[in-house]
Amino acid sequence: MSPASAPLRIDPARLLSAAPIPILAIDGSNRVIEANAAAEDFFDMSRAMLCRQKIEDLLPFGSPAFGLLEAARERESPVNEYRVDLGTPRIGAEKIADLHAAPLMDGAGGVVLMLQERTIADKMDRQLTHRGAARSVSAMALMLAHEIKNPLAGIRGAAQLLETAVDDQDRALTRLICDETDRIVKLVGRMEMFSEGRPIERDQVNIHDVLGQVKLSAQAGFARHIRFVETYDPSLPPVIGERDQLVQVFLNLVKNAAEAIGLDAIDGEIEISTAFKPGVRIRTPGSAAPVSLPLEVCVRDNGPGVPTDILEHLYEPFVTTKASGTGLGLALVAKIIGDHGGIVECDSQGRRTTFRILMPISRPDKKTKTAG
Repeated sequence: MSPASAPLRIDPARLLSAAPIPILAIDGSNRVIEANAAAEDFFDMSRAMLCRQKIEDLLPFGSPAFGLLEAARERESPVNEYRVDLGTPRIGAEKIADLHAAPLMDGAGGVVLMLQERTIADKMDRQLTHRGAARSVSAMALMLAHEIKNPLAGIRGAAQLLETAVDDQDRALTRLICDETDRIVKLVGRMEMFSEGRPIERDQVNIHDVLGQVKLSAQAGFARHIRFVETYDPSLPPVIGERDQLVQVFLNLVKNAAEAIGLDAIDGEIEISTAFKPGVRIRTPGSAAPVSLPLEVCVRDNGPGVPTDILEHLYEPFVTTKASGTGLGLALVAKIIGDHGGIVECDSQGRRTTFRILMPISRPDKKTKTAG
């Protein structure tokens, strides 16, 4: 038999280590006897340290995982439990995972436990919702611009004519009509930014140049009272995009962070970080295969956080936590990042709110035009 046709032999230990999801082998007394590399990352603990622990030391008190292990032993067959919160101070305040337990059939009660974290799966589901919401806003924007702007111009013109023929008391009312009309026109103008189909010139963009401009603008105005922390990976390759739109995205996120911290805060801090994190892939409309999104940009603040009741709806139009907000800023962020082939996520836990943007990178030979 030639070397080319010889059967491939793989060491089971190497196969276990290569698995992308955390896997633990647990003996009959619930002590960890083996763990793969993904489990080391999940629990933030080396394999040697994991193998000194009992499963009760790793998971929250009363976790459904303990009952799952017993069920696998009693039934002598695989059992599953979905959407289990495994969060602990060591591995994070919230870690939602699907659990799969299977007996080792070693006669000693050994069980294999696999933890499939739900973060990425849920992220993909939410992105479909965000993009659908953005497209709904696009259609609404065109309708509003066409049907509302012209009547508003007529209303404002009539109010200006009345202003010349009324007394001072009524003139305040005509001024109010003009001001409110102008405010609605500005709102409609912002809605027009969601319209689809306009060609956008895209090129290689250094994301750190974008973030530098955003920081300067913020420190010169709305965030002059806030300390900025920058944690950048200088080796990041460029992203393919429209520079002004990306500036708008991150300026919006930084402005939201500053407003969340508030004007009276004495310890306000905004951290902007970049990193290269291969492994996140998403199937986007029009792509035959999943697209890699290794470029990560995070904007973190130490404000009070996002209320849990609106966290899942942040990117929908007209959802806002601000008394005077329009609720269009984050919807526009979701649309622009979606148009660039990326995704945006928010994680808010107490005084640590993070907006995380994941984007593709590319190195084209020339500029390209795409529909925005």
